[in-house]
Amino acid sequence: HVIAEAQKSGGKAAFIDAEHALDPVYASKLGVDVDELLVSQPDTGEQALEICEMLVRSGAIDVIVIDSVAALVPRAEIQGEMGDSHVGLQARLMSQALRKLAGAINKSHTSVIFINQLREKVGIMFGNPETTTGGRALKFYASVRLDVRRIESVKSGEEVLGSRTRVKVVKNKVAPPFKQCEFDIMYGTGVSIEGDVLDCAVQTKVVDKAGAWYSYDGTRIGQGRENVKQYLSENPQILLEMEKKVKESIGIKMAGIEEKDLTD
Repeated sequence: HVIAEAQKSGGKAAFIDAEHALDPVYASKLGVDVDELLVSQPDTGEQALEICEMLVRSGAIDVIVIDSVAALVPRAEIQGEMGDSHVGLQARLMSQALRKLAGAINKSHTSVIFINQLREKVGIMFGNPETTTGGRALKFYASVRLDVRRIESVKSGEEVLGSRTRVKVVKNKVAPPFKQCEFDIMYGTGVSIEGDVLDCAVQTKVVDKAGAWYSYDGTRIGQGRENVKQYLSENPQILLEMEKKVKESIGIKMAGIEEKDLTD
């Protein structure tokens, strides 16, 4: 979604696919222009981070996504035998790379997004046993850290349509941290814009909710959240109007939306 929005704004994006798991068809459904996306599938962690540094220093890229830190395998580990011990090798790699990257990123207009995975520390009796791979360097250098978790399934009857997801800002150098939000990620289409707008509309009283019924401008628009999401999907003009009212209620002006666009 970040790549798609960057491309819509005229920016260039790069995807460093260390996991070798990029699905171009799914990316296209999310709005990514795959033909304009720079994709690299490096063999080693060193190669991935060298490519990232080169792209940042070029000044030609607006967004770089690295998927994922856990898959940045040091060259020594790839060349070694299965079962060999390489204690702290990945952490050293990340620490060295970030020392070089931090200054280059600061001097550029590039946003670099590292996707990471959770692991559990062994023998932790008290406190949170969860940790992220790649050592501590990334935690210190990151301007913003987001904790993304699936909290429940989105269902229609017995059929699972997607996942309810909670995102918590665990670190933020550019705004107050520890805020969180929830949204739906639907299978095949990604983040549900309709669900997001509907939830915000209920919170800001733009939409009235009585039991399972939802009303907008005094008119009932559906019973049940999934039915209302479907209604908004089929009526994009009402969705746009609702989004405009929600943003106005919290003091955000929608760029490029004229009154005539809502009355056409």
